[in-house]
Amino acid sequence: MIPQIHKQGSNTFGLLNYLYGKGTHEEHIDPHLVASFDGMAPDPGRDPGATKRDLQQLLDQPLQLLDPDQRPEKHVWHLSVRNAVEDRILSDEEWGQIARRMVAATGIDPGDGAGCRWAAVRHADDHIHIIATLVREDGRRPDHHRSGKRAQAEARLLEVEYGLQQVNPGDGTAAKRPTSAERHKAKRQGRERTAREELRETVRRAVAGVQSEEEFFDRLTAAGVLVEKRVAPSGDLLGYKVALTDDLNKGGKPVFYPGSKLAADLSLPRIRERWSSDAAGHDPATERSAGSARVTPSTARRQATSASWQAVLILDQGDDGQVSALISAYGEVLDALAKTSAAHTRRELGEAAWAFERASRSHIRAERGHDRALRQAARDLVRGGPALGRGEAGATTAMLIDMAIFFVLAAAHWHGKKEHAQQAAAARQAAEHLRAAYQAAAPMYLGPMRQRGRNLSQPLQRKQSAYLRRAVPELAEQVLAEPGWYALAATLADVERAGHDPAALLAEAAERRELDTAESISDVLVWRLRRIADLPADASAVPASQPEHTAAAVPRGGTRTAPPPRRPGTGTGGSREHQR
Repeated sequence: MIPQIHKQGSNTFGLLNYLYGKGTHEEHIDPHLVASFDGMAPDPGRDPGATKRDLQQLLDQPLQLLDPDQRPEKHVWHLSVRNAVEDRILSDEEWGQIARRMVAATGIDPGDGAGCRWAAVRHADDHIHIIATLVREDGRRPDHHRSGKRAQAEARLLEVEYGLQQVNPGDGTAAKRPTSAERHKAKRQGRERTAREELRETVRRAVAGVQSEEEFFDRLTAAGVLVEKRVAPSGDLLGYKVALTDDLNKGGKPVFYPGSKLAADLSLPRIRERWSSDAAGHDPATERSAGSARVTPSTARRQATSASWQAVLILDQGDDGQVSALISAYGEVLDALAKTSAAHTRRELGEAAWAFERASRSHIRAERGHDRALRQAARDLVRGGPALGRGEAGATTAMLIDMAIFFVLAAAHWHGKKEHAQQAAAARQAAEHLRAAYQAAAPMYLGPMRQRGRNLSQPLQRKQSAYLRRAVPELAEQVLAEPGWYALAATLADVERAGHDPAALLAEAAERRELDTAESISDVLVWRLRRIADLPADASAVPASQPEHTAAAVPRGGTRTAPPPRRPGTGTGGSREHQR
């Protein structure tokens, strides 16, 4: 249940005209009263003898009894109360009870016999509007300070009592909700989301890893939206607004939304904070060199996986400003991943990014600069271009999704500790979508690995089991019972073939947190080992077991070479710290 206090006004009749009218897009159905301050107010919706002017004069009567200089200029109080789409349809009697509870809780009519005059109008199944005159019967002003907070608190109680969907308490950092008119317009046009929501997603994706105003606006234009810039007389750019080409007003002109009206962090000044922190402390020559290097979808995903892991470590240990910056930047990573992934994972990844957007904002201000690695990862995902969903690009997509699940769960845990209820719930919802995306991405790569593991000789299977028991004795029996054990066995064989110590790398991979939240521990260990050891994520071309004395290293490209010499603390790809 969402109560919303609207801006105070000065025209009681004008608001009644809207509430009893057809709505901006014919969305109002059977407008009528469900409750009023005395239970006897005229109902111009269902009583042919009553008019809106009659109701307006009744509500405003205490106002007219005051001297003109004592009358408040803004005397119209307006509260809407809306249920979730999933909630049952309440009766008029139930909505009337809710209206009485709301005016009492907010101080409009506290039940002392001298409260404000009010009326509750219903013109849709899922919500009501309460209109009140902000002068009590005794001529005093009502005590409605913090009425929005009071309404929210009462809504939480009503949700339980009426068996409605329970909403987590908000903190004022959520993006602006679409209006009823916007929702009805989207429904008429056959859109899944309103124009405001589509534009918010488009702008978010344009922001992912962007490093300049020029690049940002180029991305918006490439995405097919209309852009208008707000320029000061000095020539300085002050802001921007965007519109969909097919979202028109009654005059046939595009409906524009300023970035700040899509979400607070999408205003131009807030977006500038991201790329200005990226530039701090960076050598321009190095930046140009890095920018000119070709990034493939698979290398971008590997780098994003490594950056995600480093960020998870900071979520455990960093201060609040650092963590807030990382969580905000991870929204960019998810947006970039959704934008560039194959069709069979794109929808769930898009839903994950959409859900996590709510988790990316809180009252804890992000300390920009700590998020450079994640923002670079998002940028590389975009630069790397679309992954086709097969081969190394598809397999590294599964690898990154696996790590993303752990990041968003860690974010949910941090938000939970900070009592950010909506953000924590949003992160958990994102994790569910990521799990669905993982199930779409991973089986085609884990399947061949499992088959290779089953085809290992019995001595080699026993050897991999021994590595497992030595490295992680507390997890060994659980892992051996999982269907994914054979994929892990094949990966341990690849690790050894590449010149690593399987037990040592396995212990290192298992020390990395959050295994208790994994649906398959063996799957998690497979991806971690393949990344740490710099093995191909797509192991379908890797040969099955060979006699150990003829084993050859299998580098990322899949070509067999002689194993490199080992040095203490290093692997084929350099130091383990670098590989992480």
